[in-house]
Amino acid sequence: MSQLLVVPPKKPSEVNISPLNNLIQSAYNSNSPGTAVNYSEAVNEFGKLRNVAIWKFFEKHEGSLEVVYGYYDQLCALETKIPVNELQIPFKWKDAFDKGSLFVGRMSLTLTSLAYEKVCVLFNIAALQSAVAAAQSVDSDEGLKLATKLFQQSAGIFNYLKGVTPAAIPQEPTPDLNPDTLQVLSSLMIAQAQEIFIVKAIRDNMKDAVIAKLACQCDELYAEALRGLQKDSLRAMWEKEWIPTITGKQQGFQALAQLYQSLVCRSNKSVGEEISRLQYAVELFKAAQSRSGHANLFEEYAAKAQRNLVESKKDNDFIYNEIIPDVKSLPSPGKALLAKPTVLQGTLSSNPKDLFEKLVPVALHQAMTACETRKNEFVNSEIMKLRESTQMLNSILASLNLPAAIEVNKGCVLPPSLLEKAEDVRKKGGIEYIRSLITELPELLKRNREILDVTDRMLDEEAQSDKELREQFKQLTRTPSDKLTVNFRSNAAKYREIINNAVQADKVVRDKFDQCAYGMEMLSKSAGELETAVPTSNKAAVTSCSSIDRLKQLMESVATLKAERDVIESELKSATVNMKSEFLEALSKDGAINEPALSVTGIGKILGPLQNHVKESIQRQETLVLDIQSAHKSFVAETGAGTGSRDAFFTELAKAYASFIELENNLKEGTKFYNDLTQLLVALQNKVSDYCFARQTEKKEFLKDLTSELSNHTPAPPPTAPANFGSANTTPANAPGSTPYPTQMQGMPMPYGASAATPYPSYVPPPMPQGFNPYATLPYPSTPYNYQSFPQGPQQYGTYPGSYAQQQQQQQPPPGYTGYKPPGW
Repeated sequence: MSQLLVVPPKKPSEVNISPLNNLIQSAYNSNSPGTAVNYSEAVNEFGKLRNVAIWKFFEKHEGSLEVVYGYYDQLCALETKIPVNELQIPFKWKDAFDKGSLFVGRMSLTLTSLAYEKVCVLFNIAALQSAVAAAQSVDSDEGLKLATKLFQQSAGIFNYLKGVTPAAIPQEPTPDLNPDTLQVLSSLMIAQAQEIFIVKAIRDNMKDAVIAKLACQCDELYAEALRGLQKDSLRAMWEKEWIPTITGKQQGFQALAQLYQSLVCRSNKSVGEEISRLQYAVELFKAAQSRSGHANLFEEYAAKAQRNLVESKKDNDFIYNEIIPDVKSLPSPGKALLAKPTVLQGTLSSNPKDLFEKLVPVALHQAMTACETRKNEFVNSEIMKLRESTQMLNSILASLNLPAAIEVNKGCVLPPSLLEKAEDVRKKGGIEYIRSLITELPELLKRNREILDVTDRMLDEEAQSDKELREQFKQLTRTPSDKLTVNFRSNAAKYREIINNAVQADKVVRDKFDQCAYGMEMLSKSAGELETAVPTSNKAAVTSCSSIDRLKQLMESVATLKAERDVIESELKSATVNMKSEFLEALSKDGAINEPALSVTGIGKILGPLQNHVKESIQRQETLVLDIQSAHKSFVAETGAGTGSRDAFFTELAKAYASFIELENNLKEGTKFYNDLTQLLVALQNKVSDYCFARQTEKKEFLKDLTSELSNHTPAPPPTAPANFGSANTTPANAPGSTPYPTQMQGMPMPYGASAATPYPSYVPPPMPQGFNPYATLPYPSTPYNYQSFPQGPQQYGTYPGSYAQQQQQQQPPPGYTGYKPPGW
């Protein structure tokens, strides 16, 4: 019937998909310590799928649709499983209607947003649908059916994009994604679908009245599309033949409605009305051919109208002699709308495949990780109580020189308990082992500081680059770096403060080591050397008295209490709280998860009995300590123990052993803390690196587009010199060859989520490790997180100067990051 218009696709650019792998590894391998899943293969498949799909948009056949449908479905599935605002992939798409003009709008837009990628892919799907629909044969029912289906789906997509694009692109979009543009394209697709229905109706020899109504509706649809096309803000962007073609179609379908309504009049013997409508139809067909520039537009129907007009006039002149009414006074044929936008479905592919099916939805992952965090807070708190109580008990016993004071020597210079402690110290490496652990801390500290320094330097360099670009282009509509990097710099400052607090904790450890170094040095000696160092005593050993027997019983109770605590601590560490089924049920029922309420209930149900055991153990210790102090007082009164240099020496060795065990645990935890902090800092550095890369990519694309615009823009010719202007040494102000550079740039690509009020790119800092870690007193961080992202890992617990318990509400370090490595690491 007439030429069908095809929407051109947006021009894509290939991207590096590797940041997706980093994000998944950091966000998801935290739930299953030791069983982390490698998603590198799935990410590679996703990258290959994108590379194939983006070029299928230019292959205008039905087979391409299924490929691009599969990619879109994968985007939708992935969007629910990753924190999309964390994805640092700079997606670049060019304007579909770009003509290389400086005055139409930006040529391309680059955003680090999965939502932006979805919008562009959807636009191209709608464009491909229009191309495939236009290529169908109108001579077959299958071709007509497919064409109407695809045009209506295309209209539905454009209509859907009109609502979602402003949220997905929080800045000036390319002209093709302007809401007004999308509305025009949706209207055009519906008009063309209605046109196909008319073709089908004519082929099926439907009633003339029905065809007239369909054509009248099509006339209105094309008129609506034409009004949109002719808006001043949009007129310059269309292909040059679009407006004439649609103008011709609007006139043509109005003529077609009059033609078929005239046939209705002929069957009703209303010759006067028939002639009036035919005359108007002939005029409209001529206008359609003239305005469209196609002389053969509606040629068959125009000829039919002319023939019918001649026949009807002849019959009226010789037979009927009816008065021919004014066409404006005639009633409308009526309207029948068959074409409607198809609502966008959840999935487009006939066989959707999820490359990341093992990943759970973001909401569920957040709830599960938050529950694990709460469980770890609970476990760490209870273990902390046990450790502090045991440490206090050891200090009290060491100050009383127990159990050494009540042990019978039986010819030995040293009490058996001290001999066992000395043997344990020697097996662990003695004082040199503690010194080696202390020596490692400065190197670990230096490594972390270097990573943080590199991160700060990257931010500074990007800020300087942005400042230089801003100075070069004064009117640049690009969000300044200092607004985008607020969270990055804030969290870098928090990490630096944490490091400073850890330095203070290191100093406390070294001071404690210095205080007990002599005793640990003695415990590190051989048994013979240690016995030689024991001061002599003139007192005879007391073998038996009531207070000694009582203290021996109490020491057995102490050993039992410590063994029970080891069991309780082991059970706390190995306890698991799996709330996945409860969270899934809540998510499916309410669409949201009340994680705090469900987690507290689940944790209390599973770990409540162990909490009661901890409370009971601490209460028993209080009573036990009172009994020990009372019995020891009687022991001193009966034996006079604790007054000589020998007793003081044994007491010092007991305190040194307690300090050795405490320092060993603290230094191991300190080493683990610095190693975990390294992973956190590398994660931060990778985030900053991705951000800087995205910003640099945006800058390069902007300059590239600017160069392309300038090269495509032909400068205006210089003005002609006046006739009386003949000075040989005078040159026109605008000499040929001077480049007409624009004074104001049209928009700068800006990362998704960035605005003057929202820093780029809605960054969530990496969380702190879950294991008990005493190396900082700063509660970190105070800002709530959108998701939890780091692995639990084997837990190490202990006590250390300063309180880190508040920090256990945070998260864990990411596995697998391959970021900055300082020299020698």
